[in-house]
Amino acid sequence: MAAPLARPAKTPAPQAAPPPTGHTGPAGPAASAGPGKPGVPGTRRGQRRAVALFTVPFFALFTTVTVLPMVYAAWMSLYREESSGLGFGGTERVFAGFGNFTEALGNEAFLRSFGNIALYCALYIPAMVGGALVLALLVDSTMARARRFFQIAYFLPHAVPGLIASLIWLYLYTPGLSPITDALDALGAQWNFFGQDEAIFSVVNISAWQWTGYNMIIFYAGLQAVPREVLEAATVDGAGALRTALQVKIPMIRPTVVLTLLFTCVGAIQLFDAPKLVQLRANTMGEDWSPTMFIYTAAFKGHDYGLAAASSLLLALVAGLLSFVVTKIGNRWKAS
Repeated sequence: MAAPLARPAKTPAPQAAPPPTGHTGPAGPAASAGPGKPGVPGTRRGQRRAVALFTVPFFALFTTVTVLPMVYAAWMSLYREESSGLGFGGTERVFAGFGNFTEALGNEAFLRSFGNIALYCALYIPAMVGGALVLALLVDSTMARARRFFQIAYFLPHAVPGLIASLIWLYLYTPGLSPITDALDALGAQWNFFGQDEAIFSVVNISAWQWTGYNMIIFYAGLQAVPREVLEAATVDGAGALRTALQVKIPMIRPTVVLTLLFTCVGAIQLFDAPKLVQLRANTMGEDWSPTMFIYTAAFKGHDYGLAAASSLLLALVAGLLSFVVTKIGNRWKAS
């Protein structure tokens, strides 16, 4: 019997390649990425939880110490306490609307305090920022020696709390107790640190002594980021140390200088410790020499909390506007 004929083997039909990941074709959605790859919904949720874990404490603290006090101050600024019965009937809180703001803006002492701070800034900011920048350039120069020692030495005054620093300088300003006044008397020089015209210089000196070293460290850190090849190119082109500092180093750390100016202006308008202690001996300064001193006096001596709250909000508004102006001017300087 003859063997049956063998059937030829069938060649399998070629199959279409699966579409690449992330592509949706007519055959259906693309296959999802494997676990741990970018774009996985689970990975994105984990990233969001990690971001929230690190940011929630900040926003909670910011809300507690900044937002809520400002809201409470805004509520207090709308009320004032009035006494009835010629002062014998006690006090009651009445709604004043914007009356406290009007009273603050019409208060001569409050407006004069901003003038005092403006004069203080005109003396303090150039001296402190200029001194810090000069010290940073000297420490960063190629001829500088013992850089670590000078960085620590310049920074040490900032490690002293502001209140303690003011007390130290109050002692150094006092005649008969201070070696500075004794040295001036021996040289035949007369200088009254608590005089009507000299008291502001005493306040400027305290603030500059405390903050110059701190800002010098910031400027020095910015100078360390200047590319060394740029400095070498300036040297090859024949630029000396002074020209390199003025035309190469300072222009390249403009963002750092602008940021320092911004923080300095905002801090200067909130000045309190130094003038408050100097005022104890310089009676011509008055208890409302600065805006913060005016607010302190209105709240804790005049017991006018509505006026104090309204004044503090106006001070915050001025600080915000000042920050905006300094930022705009700084951006133009950086762009130039």
